Amino acid sequence: MVPLHDNNPTRTTPLVVYALIGVNIAVFLGEMSLSDRELRSFFHAWAIVPQELTASFSGSIASPVPEWLTLFTSQFLHGGILHIAGNMLFLWIFGNNIEDKLGHIKFLIFYLTCGALAGLSQWVFATDSSVPTLGASGAIAGVMGAYLIRFPRSQILTLVPLGPIWTTVRLPAFAFLVFWFVQQAISSIATLGIEMEGGGVAYWAHAGGFVFGAILGPLMGVFDDRQ
Repeated sequence: MVPLHDNNPTRTTPLVVYALIGVNIAVFLGEMSLSDRELRSFFHAWAIVPQELTASFSGSIASPVPEWLTLFTSQFLHGGILHIAGNMLFLWIFGNNIEDKLGHIKFLIFYLTCGALAGLSQWVFATDSSVPTLGASGAIAGVMGAYLIRFPRSQILTLVPLGPIWTTVRLPAFAFLVFWFVQQAISSIATLGIEMEGGGVAYWAHAGGFVFGAILGPLMGVFDDRQ
């Protein structure tokens, strides 16, 4: 299912959402200018490499880029056009309302924190993996978790496949987001013990980010209508 729009108006301009989308696109355009070898090196330096993060915690690795920093830099890297397009679509639809409730600065802190915690969620289950973890989806999953808690009854215009035919339906945010989370949770369990050498979807980051977003959103004021 692909979300297209929600019926949830905002009172403020989502400046941080716009900025995040702009930075992600700019970084991706930079990635496209690199050769395959340069891109692999770029990802290795700035994405989360779990085995290197593990080594850094024990002080047994020295890197020009502090490994903890990749918990944040990895959130602005993407592996392909569909990867970034899907992430930016979800951020566009769900991010503006959470920014509207939290305010610009708190939303940015919330977003980056969810992304870092999502990266750690993936790391916990693959501490020795050499496969880089990258993408904004963990942070965006946090936004979706907060959206579920704050706006469960909002209507999401959704593109749904019915066999070979795609159609649009309006779904309550609760139904759409719970279905999405259950998919991620099931996929997370299914990937336990699997080393995806060729890359893959970081399902634990998605599930972890969603849960942390649902927790942090209320703690940071998503129910505070004084913003």
